Amino acid sequence: MDLQGQRVVVIGGTSGIGLAVAEGAAREGAEVVVASRRQESVDAALKRLPEGSEGYPLDATDEDAVRGFFGRIGAFDHLVYTAGDSLLLKSLAETSLEQARRLLDTRLWGAYTAVKYGAGSIRPAGSVVLTTGTAGRRPLPGSSAVSALCGAMESLTRALAVELAPVRVNVVSPGVVRTELWREVAEADREALFRSSAESLPVGRVGEPADVAEAFLYLMRGGYSTGSTVVVDGGGTLV
Repeated sequence: MDLQGQRVVVIGGTSGIGLAVAEGAAREGAEVVVASRRQESVDAALKRLPEGSEGYPLDATDEDAVRGFFGRIGAFDHLVYTAGDSLLLKSLAETSLEQARRLLDTRLWGAYTAVKYGAGSIRPAGSVVLTTGTAGRRPLPGSSAVSALCGAMESLTRALAVELAPVRVNVVSPGVVRTELWREVAEADREALFRSSAESLPVGRVGEPADVAEAFLYLMRGGYSTGSTVVVDGGGTLV
């Protein structure tokens, strides 16, 4: 099975894992629609995607904008949600409620809103693939907000798989991946983190966006998976 002739919508699809998903789907013959907050990011992504791909600026935390986006693009086969701001890695004492709420606004409530307004446009045999992270299963100090988010995303996925059936709903849980989400971490600290993670992982390296994109593509193709969490972490939850 492949995605030939299908239409894939990727919110957060202009960088990192989302762009890798869009590129992978396009290679399999899918028509791709990407959306993200900044027009310049959309323009840059469209230069990398095949001619005929569509791109739109979209603030996933703006309910009216999300409703209008899905009203504009029409029917499609698969909805992928990878949108997210930089990771919030601070101790509980240092994390403000505003910061924690902002993290959930984009990653949890943005996904919820996208599915709410997008589900009715998904064609039969279509799917939704959301994004979580391994902090929900293996939390570390300073990850309280992120861990709460990850647990919520897995629970939301299972609930939506039941409610939206026969549309399939799954979630991908990446480990440490080289993406723009680490941009708020100082470069020296970021590279040190990547080195130490690589040394501890069974696969001997940190992930790349294309590694994780394969899981999204599998879940779009795989007609017998729903309510599932697919972990792509290089064995990080084992060590």
